[in-house]
Amino acid sequence: MEVFRRLPPPDRRDPCALTIGNFDGVHSGHRAVLAQLRRRADELGLPTCVLTFEPHPREYFAALAAPTAALSASTPGDAGARPAMPAPARICTERDKLDALADCGVDRVCIAHFNASVATLAAEKFIDEIIVEGLHARYLLIGDDFRFGAKRRGDFAMLEQAAVRHGFELARIATVTRDGQRISSSAVREALAAGDFARAHELLGRPYFISGHVVHGRKLGRTIGYPTLNVPIPFERPAVAGVFVVRVHGLGERPAPGVASLGTRPAVERDGRQLLEVHLFDFDDDLYGRLVRVEFLHKLRDEAHFESIEALTAQIDRDAQAAREWFREGRAGDRPD
Repeated sequence: MEVFRRLPPPDRRDPCALTIGNFDGVHSGHRAVLAQLRRRADELGLPTCVLTFEPHPREYFAALAAPTAALSASTPGDAGARPAMPAPARICTERDKLDALADCGVDRVCIAHFNASVATLAAEKFIDEIIVEGLHARYLLIGDDFRFGAKRRGDFAMLEQAAVRHGFELARIATVTRDGQRISSSAVREALAAGDFARAHELLGRPYFISGHVVHGRKLGRTIGYPTLNVPIPFERPAVAGVFVVRVHGLGERPAPGVASLGTRPAVERDGRQLLEVHLFDFDDDLYGRLVRVEFLHKLRDEAHFESIEALTAQIDRDAQAAREWFREGRAGDRPD
């Protein structure tokens, strides 16, 4: 799969079958879109292309509004000012998104930088400059709630007119539902925030996991008897936070069971950076630099602050025991002992 960090250069702009979206999580609804895109692309003899954005447009607008919101909050008489819509929590890393798109048979991904130029681009110019000239779309598939361009003026009716004018085929796919419930990234975020990994699995069509390379940490865990492998989280608001029962793939033939914390580590740090720390049961190899996939199985508790290292260690003891009991009760296929 080809990945472009912008629109393809002019000499690589081959005609394609295109869909557009953020695809956070690449859930079952997304997979239905990509399956239809693949089918029609094969019929037309075209490669498939996904156009997505970084950062998420809502992250961009939330950051843009933050200074204004802070100023309004500090100004007398503005106590009733409406707060900006917060940016959505991220379900997956870019690595996991690209892997999932590749698994769905996508041939090309274009990650457009969402900035002021894109945010203020008129819907008509979005069609002309991005869909037609930038990506050479011959087939365009969109979801039924797709809007685009400055102030979200662009809609299906505008695309219908453009399709006739520019000669590309246009289709849209209805929202995918299961048991009467809409499958969406928002629904996945709600399930993850609630620690309902069974529901998240249903919506995603796969277990929930986060992948990344193991990095060096402060090695505090080793001094208290709980060495950890550390995976940095490359965004401020992950869709999960707290302490979890997990298993780690990529270290051997079988996944390794353990207990993990994902958050800002308020007991030991003040920098606010997100980190996924995993203590593996009975596994002590040198893992630095290894690419691992951490699968989340069960939430034990929320992240908390502790007044001393002794109190933190005592809680980790309880967390590790609870995770071992969870495996021992046979709730997953792998047991720690």
